[in-house]
Amino acid sequence: MEQRRNLLKGLAAGAAMLAAGTPALARAPFQSGRIAVETRGDGPDLILIPGLASTSAVWSRVTPRLAGHRLHLVSVRGFGDLPPAANGDGAIMGAVANELRRYIAEAGLAAPALIGHSMGGQIALRAAADAPDWIGRLMTVDASPFFPALISPGATVGDVEPIAQVAYQAIQILGDEGLRARGRALGLELGGAADAVFGSMGWQGGDRRVLAQALYEVMTVDLRHRLPDITAPVTVVYGWSPDEASPRSRTDSLFRGAYASLPRPAVFERIEGAEHMVMIDQPTRFLAAVGRFLA
Repeated sequence: MEQRRNLLKGLAAGAAMLAAGTPALARAPFQSGRIAVETRGDGPDLILIPGLASTSAVWSRVTPRLAGHRLHLVSVRGFGDLPPAANGDGAIMGAVANELRRYIAEAGLAAPALIGHSMGGQIALRAAADAPDWIGRLMTVDASPFFPALISPGATVGDVEPIAQVAYQAIQILGDEGLRARGRALGLELGGAADAVFGSMGWQGGDRRVLAQALYEVMTVDLRHRLPDITAPVTVVYGWSPDEASPRSRTDSLFRGAYASLPRPAVFERIEGAEHMVMIDQPTRFLAAVGRFLA
């Protein structure tokens, strides 16, 4: 791993020297039909990956306070105002993880840190499992390798498949605005998932086919068997409440169980007063956790 890091650092430094001396050799902008990436700042590389129906704007409360890092702000095409491009057909999350790895390679990033929220956390887990030597460290934010297990630890993909099909059809027929309007009723059908998904500032909508497919994958993808492949240190951040009447009071045991098969025990950071959109609900406490993660 150390040899690969040194190689990538050398390649990145060489490319920078060539680009500085010869403008025509400057690195071409990254082109992808799956993701868009905005880069800003200088310092150690930090990649931020938003969740379902969110763009990089979801990090706007915290990015101004991440000075000293070169930020790579990822957006998934088909969310928000971004046209779907290649995400308009077929599966999404695995292809997006592949493109994230391609971006890391083409940009010459040496062991960057990854922070992924919700679906973005699953994408980060995939990337870290598929290319363990490429990732320096990884933080998931209210993300699970298998989301249904946060509701019922014994749940299986087979259990949730019919529910995921209902969600997929609902978005295809109603669109995200229609589904949001029917959130309470559909919340019963989706096992409470609709309230968690649609009741936050992070939902920016998008292309209904991409939204439907992405939600289906978030509900049915089980990455727990891939956790042993991840060698990077992992920090798991999640919202928590001391109120025993709140479902958030049980998140400690649920998230610890979800990540139990990591080869290196994860660091768990519960953020009191936060719900699913941790970085929006409690930006100061979230940034403190990020600081410890990057230290």
